[in-house]
Amino acid sequence: MEPSEGAGGGELETLQRGYADATEQFAALNEVLLALGRSASDPDAALDTIVESARRLCRSDAAQVYLIDGDYFALSSWVGVPDALVDHITAHPFRIDRATLLGRVSSERKLQQIPDVLIDAEYGRQDAQELGHYRTLMAAPMLLDDEVVGVLSLWRTQVSPFDESAQAAVQAFAAQAAVVVRQIDLVRALEDRTVELARKVDQLEALSEVGEAVSSSLVLDEVLTTIIMNAVRFAGCDGGSIMEYIESERAFTVRSAYASDRLLERLRTIKLGLDTTLVGRAARERHPIAVADLDDVELDTHLRLLHEDGWRSMVAVPVLRGDRIVGALVVRRRTPGEFSPDTIDFLENFAGQSALAVWNAQLFRELETKSAELEVVSRHKSEFLASMSHELRTPLNAVIGFSEVLLERMFGELNDRQDEYLRDILGSGRHLLQLLNDILDLSKVEAGRMELEPSTFSLRSALEYGASMVRERAARHGIHLAVDVDDDLDTVESDELRVKQVLVNLLSNAVKFTPDGGRVTVTARGSEHEIAVAVADTGIGIAPADRERIFESFQQGRRGLQSEEGTGLGLTLCRRIVAILGGTMWLESEVGVGSTFGFTIPRRVPLEAPAVGDGAGRATIVVVEDDRASLDLISAYLDGLGVDVVIARDGDEGLSAIRRHAPAAVLLDIRLPRTDGWEVLRRVRTDAATAAVPVIVVSIVDERARGLAMGASAYLVKPVHRDALVGALRGVGALAGAVAAAPGGGESS
Repeated sequence: MEPSEGAGGGELETLQRGYADATEQFAALNEVLLALGRSASDPDAALDTIVESARRLCRSDAAQVYLIDGDYFALSSWVGVPDALVDHITAHPFRIDRATLLGRVSSERKLQQIPDVLIDAEYGRQDAQELGHYRTLMAAPMLLDDEVVGVLSLWRTQVSPFDESAQAAVQAFAAQAAVVVRQIDLVRALEDRTVELARKVDQLEALSEVGEAVSSSLVLDEVLTTIIMNAVRFAGCDGGSIMEYIESERAFTVRSAYASDRLLERLRTIKLGLDTTLVGRAARERHPIAVADLDDVELDTHLRLLHEDGWRSMVAVPVLRGDRIVGALVVRRRTPGEFSPDTIDFLENFAGQSALAVWNAQLFRELETKSAELEVVSRHKSEFLASMSHELRTPLNAVIGFSEVLLERMFGELNDRQDEYLRDILGSGRHLLQLLNDILDLSKVEAGRMELEPSTFSLRSALEYGASMVRERAARHGIHLAVDVDDDLDTVESDELRVKQVLVNLLSNAVKFTPDGGRVTVTARGSEHEIAVAVADTGIGIAPADRERIFESFQQGRRGLQSEEGTGLGLTLCRRIVAILGGTMWLESEVGVGSTFGFTIPRRVPLEAPAVGDGAGRATIVVVEDDRASLDLISAYLDGLGVDVVIARDGDEGLSAIRRHAPAAVLLDIRLPRTDGWEVLRRVRTDAATAAVPVIVVSIVDERARGLAMGASAYLVKPVHRDALVGALRGVGALAGAVAAAPGGGESS
C-alpha cells in the first residue's frame, strides 16, 4: 500500500502543478484579451500587457516586442530592460541579419532560442549583452498574413533554456502581438481616412458657400470677400487677397483681402503689372506659382510689400475664364514652407469660382445694374471633426451615422455607384463596430464584469425590434420573416439591452445562413416562471460535429462561405449572456432542412409603468454636445419629429438652457468643455426646478450603470442609431403620444 500511496501523492502534486500552471496561463491570456479589446484606444498599453504577461508566464527576466522598420528592428514595448540598454538599442538598433536571434527568427520564420549567447559563435551584439547581462535568449516571429511584422523576444540572465511550455506560450503571445499590430494599422488607416474625408467635406462646403455667393449676388466686393475668406481658411494659410485684372492697363488691382486690413490699404495704392510681377507671370503662364520663402527670391513691388509686412511664403493662382484673364488669387503665410499639391489644386478650384464671380460683376457694372445683397448661409463650422479623439467610437459614429443618413436620401438622391460605395462604407463600419463591441462584451463576461440592468419591458416590442434590424436584408433575399408571440405574453423583467442583443444576433445569423426565398420565424412562449424564445430558419443546417463548436469564440462552423462576414463571437456571447440572465440556450438542426436556436430566461411579475399625459404644443429637446459631427447627426435624427431643438455646446451653456426652457428631454454628452456631463447631470437632479426633466446620456463613454445611478433616464453609447434615439425619447415621454418608461429602463445602443 505504501508505494501505491506514494505514487498517488506524486501524481496529485503533478496535477496540482498542472492546475496552477493552467490557471496562470488563463489569467495571463485573459489580461491579453482585455488589452486587445482596448487596443484601438490604447495600443501601447495592449503591447505592454502582452510583454508583461509573456515575461511572467515564461518566467523570464525581460521581454520585448520589436517591429520591423526597413532593415532594422525598432524596439516598441519592453519590460525588465535596463534604461541604459534601451538608450543603446535606440541609438544602435539591431539589423535584420544572423548576428542576432531577432534576425534569425525573422528570416527563418520560426521560434528559436540560444541557450547561452556567450558561447554562440554567430552572435554579434556583445555590446548589447554587456549592458543587459542576458545569457539565454528566446524569440518568436509575429506573423500577419504569412508576413513577419515583428518579433517577441525574452531573455534570462542565467543560463536556463526555456522548456516546451514556455515556447508554446511565447508563440501564442507573439500571435496576439501581431493582432494588436494589425488593429493599430486598421485604426490608423480609418483615422487617416476620416481626416481625409473631413478635409474633403470642408472643401466642398467652402466651394458650396462660394457657389451660393456667386449665384446670389453681383456685388463684386462682397463675393470676393467670401471667396478669399474661404480660400485662406481651408488652405491653412494666414491671409490672402484677390485681384481684378484691368485689361486696358495690363495690370491687376487688389479688390479684397483677408486678415490684413492695413496691408490692403497699401496694396490698393499700387498696380501689379502683368509683365513685371510674379502674379502677372502666373497669369501669363496660366498655372499657380508658389514661393516657399520670400527671402530666397527677387522681390517685385507686390512681393516687397508682403515681405515688409511680415509675410514669408505665398501662392499666386490665376483667375481665368477660358483664354481670358479676369484676376488673380493670392494666399500667404507668415512662416516659410512648401505648399502641398492638394492645397494648390484646391486653390485652383476656388480660382474657377472666382472667375465666374468677377465675370458676372464686370457684366453687371457694364449694364449699370445695382446690387442684390449677398446672403451667405453657413450651416457648418470650420472643422468637420474638430474634437475627434483617438478612440474608435468617435470616427465610427460619423462613418455609420452619416452613411445611414445619406442612404435614406435625406439630403438628395444618390447615383448607383454612390449608393454602392456608401453601403460598403456602412457595412465595414458596422462590422468593425460589431467586432469591437463583441470583443469588449466577451472580455467583460469572462472577467465577470458584465453588469445587468433589469427593467420591465414588452417582450413583443423587443422581438419586433430584433426583426426590424434584419428585415431589410431578409427582403433583399426574398426571405419571409415572421414573429409569433403568445397573446398572453406581455411584459418581462430582465435586462432589455442584453435580451435584444441575443435576439439580434440569432436573427442575423438565421437570415445570413438562409438561402434566397427561405423562411425565418421567431416565436415566444411563456409560462408562470419563464419564457422561451426560438429562432427557426430553413437554412443549410449544422452538422452534428459542429453544433458545439459554433458556440466557441471565432468559430462559425462549416456553414456558409469562408468569406461570409461575421466576428465569430455572436453565439459565444449569446450563450454566456443567457447564462448570466439565469437561462439556458439550445440548438436543434438538420443539415439541408434548417436550424432552430432557442433560449429560456426567468420571468418575473411585471412592474407597472407610470403613464405620462400628452402636453400641448411642440416639445423642446435640449442637446448638450460639443462635437460638430454628432450635433449634425442628432439634428438629422430629430428632424421631422415635431420638436424644437435647442443646442448647447458646453456644460454651462447646457445648464442654462435646461433651466430656461424646461425641456421635454435633454440629450447629454459626457465629455464636454468647462463643466462635464457628470456634473451637469448631478446639478440637474439636485435642482428642484429641473429634477423632473428626463436626461438621456448620449456619449462614447460606456458607463451606463453610473449614469443610471446618477439619475439618467436612459443611456445610449455612440454610435447611436436613429431608432434607438427616437425610442429613448418616446420612452421618457418626450414625443407626442409616448409613454414614459419605468425608472432605469433606458435602452442603450
